[in-house]
Amino acid sequence: MTRDQYCRTAGAEVEGYNEPSVNSHVNGEYAKINWDVLGFGLIPTDYMYIMNCSKDQHFSQGTLTPFGKIEVNPSSGILNYGQGLFEGLKAHRTANGRILLFRPEENAMRMKVGAKRMCMQAPTVEQFVNAVKQTVHSNKRWVPPPGKGAMYIRPLLMGSGPVLGVAPASEYTFITYASPVGNYHKGVLNLIVEEKFRRAIPGGTGGVKAVTNYAIIYKPIAEAKAKGFTDVLFLNAEKYIEEVSTTNIFLVKTTSARYYEVEQITLTRWYELELMTMWYELEQITSTRWYELEQTTSTRCYELEEITSTRYLLIVKERAIPVGELFDAEEVFCTGTAVGVNSVNSITYQDTRIAYKRGAGTVGQKLYEMLTGIQTGRIEDKMGWTVELD
Repeated sequence: MTRDQYCRTAGAEVEGYNEPSVNSHVNGEYAKINWDVLGFGLIPTDYMYIMNCSKDQHFSQGTLTPFGKIEVNPSSGILNYGQGLFEGLKAHRTANGRILLFRPEENAMRMKVGAKRMCMQAPTVEQFVNAVKQTVHSNKRWVPPPGKGAMYIRPLLMGSGPVLGVAPASEYTFITYASPVGNYHKGVLNLIVEEKFRRAIPGGTGGVKAVTNYAIIYKPIAEAKAKGFTDVLFLNAEKYIEEVSTTNIFLVKTTSARYYEVEQITLTRWYELELMTMWYELEQITSTRWYELEQTTSTRCYELEEITSTRYLLIVKERAIPVGELFDAEEVFCTGTAVGVNSVNSITYQDTRIAYKRGAGTVGQKLYEMLTGIQTGRIEDKMGWTVELD
């Protein structure tokens, strides 16, 4: 498939493409695509970053190479046994032209945790962050203009060495590539509860970003979309809420005129998601509009101050949530790197449709504005979460 075909498939019309010069990534030019119609699909950029490592060794110095195909042994661990992990993070362009990453070291640490679970060698935090920076810098012209989207960066760790018996691969390859993206979901988010298929099981690999976790959800998602739904809400075997296919989920309840109770599941996959989701980020936040009031082992409280000086206390709980409590929530929203913060319009459970609040004034909307404000430099980052590209 040509680059033009890739771009059209991803929803971006190509006006023309010239092979990048050696310095094309530093002269400030934009790639010639229609930034107004970005979807969430692969648009091949100029370069990718590759590192290699033998079993029980450390990763060597990586290199930038033009984005393209790679050679993989037919007997590699990734192809035969799915020994692989991936991460996802974004780079945003600010109004004054800076490019910001959001907590890339947390992605690096999460990959190290996953690599231990999957018996793989992992790059150090410094190597990971350096790879991300080099990938973004070499593809700067593909970072969308402010307000037009973001650059999605995909670090991928795989068992590339040959293996025939069931065992860890003898070699590992770490690749980082990137693509400009728009919104993950187009339009409102309408979910259906999936009762037959499971997203993760206790003792499995649901707590890490293993590549094998994702193909298993293709079938229920396809069936849901065929019925007109946007995505699937999975349950665990005990009928507690697990997560949406690629995102975490939060339920909001109003306990009084000035208090919201926000409930978050604490199940199999929480530890995979806690580094990237908004509530983890808000555990320490003391910037523009959020103030931490109290933290205990089970409940966290935050005070939200609006421009009007109206204040609401958010009591954040992490617990197992029975599916029946979907009927009690006033608001539901999803969080994740790809979706950011996305309010849910409705959830259908056993043929009953439950509608939720969304839009201006909701907790989800306030969180969305807060998160994107920090990521894009509109709100001062007092916690040091953003990393500016040199």
